[in-house]
Amino acid sequence: MRYTKAILVSLVTVVFVWALNRPWGSVPAFGPLLSPFVGFWQNAESINNTDEEITLNGTTLPVTVVFDELAIPHVFAQNDHDAYFAQGYLTARDRLWQMEFQTHAAAGRVSELVGDKALELDRYNRHLGMGFGAERAVKEMLRDPRSKESVEAYTAGVNAWINQLKPSQYPLEYKLLGYAPEPWQPIKCAYFLKYMSGVLALGADDLNMSNVLKKVGPVVTANLFPDYPYREDPIVPVGTKWDFTPVNVPALPASSLPDAKPIAMKWQEHDPGIGSNNWAVGPQKSATGYPILANDPHLSLSLPSIWYQMQLVTPTMNVYGATMPGSPGVIIGFNKQVAWGVTNVGADVLDFYQIRFKDASRREYWHDNRWKPVRRRLEVIKVKGKPDVVDTVLYTHHGPVMYEAGQKPFAKNVPVGYAARWIAHEASNDFLTYYLLDRAKNHDDYRTALSYYGAPAQNFVFADVARDIAISPNGRFPLKWKDQGKFLLDGTNPAHDWQGWIPASQNPHVKNPPRGFVSSANQSSTDLTYPYYINWQFAPAERGTRINQRLTAMQRVTPDSLRLLQNDNLNLRAAHALPLFLLYIQEKGLSKEQAKALAIMKTWRYNHDVAETAPTIFTEWMRQYMDGVWKDDFPSNDTITLRYPSFDRTLQLSEKEPDAHWFDDVLTPAHETIGNVLTQSFQLAVDSLTRQHGPIGTAWQWGNHKGTRISHLARLDALSALNVQIGGGRDIVNATTERTGPSWRMVVALGPTPKAYGVYPGGQSGNPGSPYYLNMLETWRTGQLNELLYLQSAQDKSARIKRRMILK
Repeated sequence: MRYTKAILVSLVTVVFVWALNRPWGSVPAFGPLLSPFVGFWQNAESINNTDEEITLNGTTLPVTVVFDELAIPHVFAQNDHDAYFAQGYLTARDRLWQMEFQTHAAAGRVSELVGDKALELDRYNRHLGMGFGAERAVKEMLRDPRSKESVEAYTAGVNAWINQLKPSQYPLEYKLLGYAPEPWQPIKCAYFLKYMSGVLALGADDLNMSNVLKKVGPVVTANLFPDYPYREDPIVPVGTKWDFTPVNVPALPASSLPDAKPIAMKWQEHDPGIGSNNWAVGPQKSATGYPILANDPHLSLSLPSIWYQMQLVTPTMNVYGATMPGSPGVIIGFNKQVAWGVTNVGADVLDFYQIRFKDASRREYWHDNRWKPVRRRLEVIKVKGKPDVVDTVLYTHHGPVMYEAGQKPFAKNVPVGYAARWIAHEASNDFLTYYLLDRAKNHDDYRTALSYYGAPAQNFVFADVARDIAISPNGRFPLKWKDQGKFLLDGTNPAHDWQGWIPASQNPHVKNPPRGFVSSANQSSTDLTYPYYINWQFAPAERGTRINQRLTAMQRVTPDSLRLLQNDNLNLRAAHALPLFLLYIQEKGLSKEQAKALAIMKTWRYNHDVAETAPTIFTEWMRQYMDGVWKDDFPSNDTITLRYPSFDRTLQLSEKEPDAHWFDDVLTPAHETIGNVLTQSFQLAVDSLTRQHGPIGTAWQWGNHKGTRISHLARLDALSALNVQIGGGRDIVNATTERTGPSWRMVVALGPTPKAYGVYPGGQSGNPGSPYYLNMLETWRTGQLNELLYLQSAQDKSARIKRRMILK
């Protein structure tokens, strides 16, 4: 009996060990993860202040790396190649899994890691043409010797880190998902750019707008969806004179819509939380007599952070700032002479063309009165634990046909039978822009750098020690007739094609405006005098208007003045709307809890601070109000998707046309007025919040209700920062929402020696077991900034220097 038990226990143990050390379909083996020798235990880190010397055989001369107390590397190289090699090596050391995961996503390769649950996502990215665009981009960047050297050296540095890794040293996520790093290639840098283009330049509303046009006609559509907002304070100040002779703009064709029925194709709308602020004050407003520049890009808040701080010093540059894991050089930063930052333009650079195929073989399509050949691109998707999936994507001269007749779109968000014309398909060398900015000395250098930039279009703010400030909404903009792409386009009609490009020298630009500052917050690029079409809609004006109000009033500006402005929590939308809306509330029918909420609204000073209750009520009220006004007139269902007019247009109606028929609910026999809609939507908002949070109390406070979370890229709560208590909100200068916000805050005071400050919500390390994974979160949450240690040589002395590394 004793032997039988022993044998049974041994067999169970063997089976258990065997089961733990093999994958089960897409589920990875758990044995290696739990192993004390190679598992997650090996990922615990402690603070290391020991100097070290590493032989890599990838540098031409020794590179000195100085680490400060935040584990930020300051790279001192004797040539550019070695600097970019070191950047690739150091970034991979801290962020390898993030770099690979993001490029796998862009390449449509997530199924390799997690199985067929990601198959449709991978098909979507491949049908979107991510690979097609990346292949064109990498050829362009390798054609120029400067970007070629930087990308290839960066790639070699990443691989130097990968090649020395043992399985026990793999980042935790590799162990969780059960796979290993693969060699980095230059095309992965291009895939990273396409990933960012997807984040910033992929939103499209032409589909819903076409349905709106078919439902209500051109007159009503033009009235409710105007091409310029009611309230606006554009990036290039009103009245700025254009110093160029425009090229001819294509004429509006006789027919501007394809002959198609309204369809339900809910393409992803641009996330309104994705945006950014930047500005620069000139010497006349600065306390130092030199410009001061600020930037805070608003992106999805993620762990690891989308940014990685670094200083790069060679004989050709001494640049510090925020880099992006997967891309060489500094993206937002400063050197001894200049500083720059970026915000998203929101240009209309994605259009959909209805394709007419000759027959069911789909070998030819009709365009310009003749049949043209369809190109076929074979996509092989590897699926973990299952056979490969072979897919064929059809390409016209417009771009890829994302879904053919009979195919089910991923998340029902793309049109069937339409080709996507997207700026990210174009060959461009965007790396060269940052290469030149990193070395820029003056405004002319800045303008030269921008001439190489393609996508995603950005508002580049600039300042230099010569006391110049400037801003330019910049990118490669298609030359279009007005509103081309506001609606779906006819793929058979050559008049609907993109007709070339706006000359780069004629992109909007302003230098040293009389008001003494430049700024952007994703609002309209220009006033109506600009001769070209960039888009018909941009971000709401409130953030930009508030920034301009504050900057106009400021005198003797300091870096701390601009830090405080980055954290401004005033809701200008509420300041415009609430005094009017409160007049219409019919108080007699309110419940006790609704009356209490109304009293809170009457005393609110429009601030979105953490402990305030009013922002919670106002946000939910405005959501209910927009539904109350528009849902009956612009409903969406399984056969058609529509969109509402903007809040700006709705507020204009409330102010100027309070008797408009739009306030009546056509689905009810009664005749509703604006007062009825505002009162009912307020009651619905309070009742909804009561169901969610109980009676008015601390759970209603803005910080608790908003519940900002900074999610791990793999959506693992245990590796995320949850319920971060921070104020702000959408359309507020401190644009922190539930999932998006200031991903990097930076302020740079130029002068004989620049003084700069910055922070992002996270840390340098992508390893959850590192003390540098979340060490900057509290500084960011409380609106503070770290002084950036800007060293001049590897021999500089500072108490903040903690260790040195020599790469040979």
